[in-house]
Amino acid sequence: MNEKIAAETAVVAVPAQASGLPPDFYEMVDDLKSIVRGAHVRAQLKVNTEMIRMYWEIGRTILAKQGEERWGTKVIDRIATELRTEFPGQRGFSRTNLKYMQQFARTLPEQIGQQVAGQLPWGHIQVLLDKCKTRAELDFYAAHAVRNGWSRDQLTTHIRSGLHQAHGAAAHNFDATIPLDSEATKQILKDPYRFEFTQLAGTPSERELEDALEDRMTRFLTELGCGFAFVGRQYPLRVGQSDFRVDLLFYHFKLHCFVVVELKTTKAQPAHLGQLSFYTAAVDKFVRDPEVDGPTLGILIAESKDDTVVEFGLPLQNQPLAVSTYAALPAEVQRVMPSPEELSRVANEVLHRGSREITQE
Repeated sequence: MNEKIAAETAVVAVPAQASGLPPDFYEMVDDLKSIVRGAHVRAQLKVNTEMIRMYWEIGRTILAKQGEERWGTKVIDRIATELRTEFPGQRGFSRTNLKYMQQFARTLPEQIGQQVAGQLPWGHIQVLLDKCKTRAELDFYAAHAVRNGWSRDQLTTHIRSGLHQAHGAAAHNFDATIPLDSEATKQILKDPYRFEFTQLAGTPSERELEDALEDRMTRFLTELGCGFAFVGRQYPLRVGQSDFRVDLLFYHFKLHCFVVVELKTTKAQPAHLGQLSFYTAAVDKFVRDPEVDGPTLGILIAESKDDTVVEFGLPLQNQPLAVSTYAALPAEVQRVMPSPEELSRVANEVLHRGSREITQE
């Protein structure tokens, strides 16, 4: 019985000739698959080189400006905030990484496209910058890492062992290309920095546009350094028997109050102000602690034809919310709140220029 079942379920390899195909057909298909896979890997290596070139150019630009205008640490922090706000889906723009980019451009002042280090993953370059004491050492290890396809751990081990001393400290700028099947190549293919660098978006849906606006505004406000702390996104509120959700809720530590932010990807409507008023009053009543927290503030950011509408809401004694301009806010509030121009610029990057560029791609 078992033999019969085995005979019925056996998979028989059909020769290529039996199906009318050439005798070496499947070998040829394997060759074609190898060609495709090789092209994929080479394309990703080129993408990695472009990303490394971008890091070098960022570092060079910052160094040049620092030399001209004597920037301080605060400016670097703000650059990091601006880049992460503009490119929320791409890591690599932290203050620490920007410092590495500056060190990178300072250590290798020549065009990075002419250097073997430009073929390595960013993590390898950080190891070289951290552990190599001289430019000659860095060139030696960069060239050997490329030629031999070392992993980052292997590179670290060889630097610690002083391999360059056994081979002589002369720079080895030989024409090296990273092997496609090496550990270094595998790390490039797995590198999340490279993956995010290559991400392309299609035409954004309304929900995607809203998500992008919320992400970017949250990142901008919390990294601005003026007192915003993120409380929740789509923050749930229960009023009576009904459930509602606030787009973004923050707490401002300098003002000691909650800040409701409502974001609209459509044109501003009177109903939007009513909704902001309702949510601000609800947070004031059900979330705020009157003994500790000040009156809740509201901010409405909505699209208009040529710009972005930014309205501020401030509770008054005789009404739940007074819609106001930035100039009409109390001086102590103005000092620690971003200006309408800043909020409008961040929103515009999603609602106007950002969405058009994505669509055109």
